[in-house]
Amino acid sequence: MARYVELRRHTDNDGDSLTEEGVAAAVELGKSLIGGYQVIVSSGAQRATQTAACVIAGLGEAVPAGVVVEPALRSSVEERWRAAYRAAGAGDIESLRAADPDLVRMDSELLAGGLRRTFDRLEEGQRALALGHSPTNEAAVFGLTGVIIAPMSKGEGVVVVDTGDGYEVLAAE
Repeated sequence: MARYVELRRHTDNDGDSLTEEGVAAAVELGKSLIGGYQVIVSSGAQRATQTAACVIAGLGEAVPAGVVVEPALRSSVEERWRAAYRAAGAGDIESLRAADPDLVRMDSELLAGGLRRTFDRLEEGQRALALGHSPTNEAAVFGLTGVIIAPMSKGEGVVVVDTGDGYEVLAAE
């Protein structure tokens, strides 16, 4: 049996708050998800936590362990990521790694720790939804699995599976 973390980017925002469109998109996202989450995890940023609340409204079902904050899903050096993005001219991990290899190497390891702690909240067969940011979601996946995924648009995501023998990355439905 496996454990599953669906990792998604927050929806449209203005600063650290969702826009009206972001609220509506997060509720619709919740309606489209399979559900059955044991826990929903936020990076702690208001826009991620607000997305979590709106997703739950759209899901229309209880989340047994509620919404928790995992600070390690949010980088403590966000401005350095922005600088790497400006230098790279793109937001994919390969481009960011070329612009600032130390940032991607070090922060990917820290962000992967947040994903590991999210998995630690789950029993076999359980699922979590984690809401974070781009490119740090992609860096977390890279740090945990070594897999480079495409930059996530707002609301998009991937599913990371702990098979017991390692991790797999699947497309989110």
